[in-house]
Amino acid sequence: MFEEIKKLDNEYVCNTYNRFNVAFKCGKGSTLYDFNDKKYIDFSSGIGVNAFGVCDDVWAKAVMEQTNRLSHMSNLYYTLPQAQLAHLLCERTGMKKVFFANSGAEANEGAIKTARKYSHDKYGENRSEIITLVNSFHGRTITTLKATGQDVFHKNFYPFTEGFTYAKANDINDVITHINDKTCAIMMELVQGEGGVLPLEKEFVKEVEKIAKEKDLILIIDEVQTGNGRTGYLYAYQGFGINPDIVTTAKGIGGGLPLGAVLFGEKTEKVLGFGDHATTFGGNPIVCAGAITIIERLDKDFLNIVQQKGKYIEEYCKQIKNVESVSGMGMMLGIKTNKPAREVVAKCLENGLVVLTAKDKIRFLPPLNISVEELEEGLKIFKKVVEE
Repeated sequence: MFEEIKKLDNEYVCNTYNRFNVAFKCGKGSTLYDFNDKKYIDFSSGIGVNAFGVCDDVWAKAVMEQTNRLSHMSNLYYTLPQAQLAHLLCERTGMKKVFFANSGAEANEGAIKTARKYSHDKYGENRSEIITLVNSFHGRTITTLKATGQDVFHKNFYPFTEGFTYAKANDINDVITHINDKTCAIMMELVQGEGGVLPLEKEFVKEVEKIAKEKDLILIIDEVQTGNGRTGYLYAYQGFGINPDIVTTAKGIGGGLPLGAVLFGEKTEKVLGFGDHATTFGGNPIVCAGAITIIERLDKDFLNIVQQKGKYIEEYCKQIKNVESVSGMGMMLGIKTNKPAREVVAKCLENGLVVLTAKDKIRFLPPLNISVEELEEGLKIFKKVVEE
């Protein structure tokens, strides 16, 4: 069966992914099975999407019930799940309004548009430049590629959207040098995920917030990967003690279905009006019904457990021979070894563990509710591979 799937995929699916040599058939929670019924422990959760693992019962029940009520409706009309999810997000974050999209890149596009419109409405034209950080990643659309602070992404697809500059992470003086009369916003990931799972320094983040307020710059926090409990906080910015003007998120909020969101604070809640931004599928009733079950379960006690699990993984990995460093926050961790990351990932897969890469690191994004037994089983496989 696997060879048939592989043949079909190679013949008909656009070849934009360097796939590993496995096809998954089914799974439950943090355990996956391929078409040969080989078992795998999942430390990837679909790149941080399956917050409560594969085929989570609570999420699946809500999704299935909603499919029998209303599968889709245009945003020209009200739907209950979308309204309930928006209320829940605002209640839990203190933000004021939510725009629902389908992905992280779309959410970041919405944030960029909002920041520029805020500045245009208040200051007129030519105040539209956004500062992002070197080594950041914000998506793969023409605009979010340019917002990404990595030169490797700035090729092949010219012309890119203009209006972005890149400051060094954790260097407040460099941020200041990039601010001029054209600057309208600063956009940051608090843990640079695709850039190598690198957390920003809390003092730096607080200084950026201070400067943004002083100069009336919109502070955008990209929580596409760090949000929805991944870092041990509902959203990572809450662990840094700041109040952003805009927060973007996706991945884990949908629990396995496509969903992105832009959360607006008091300064930005009224920037977008009728016709300024829209989506066909964003806020779909089925997706929102599932997302409600994700956010509802991410309470303080659960998030404390996420932090504890993250610390356990970090301390375990630091004791493994050939591990050079461990970075990250909560259950979003990057492990640097003295071996090529992709080789380690491939070897882990052979031994029944699904992990990811982040540049030269191995990246762990396990389901947030992974059991202690599954966690230990996966870590033992990782240790065996890295110490060989």
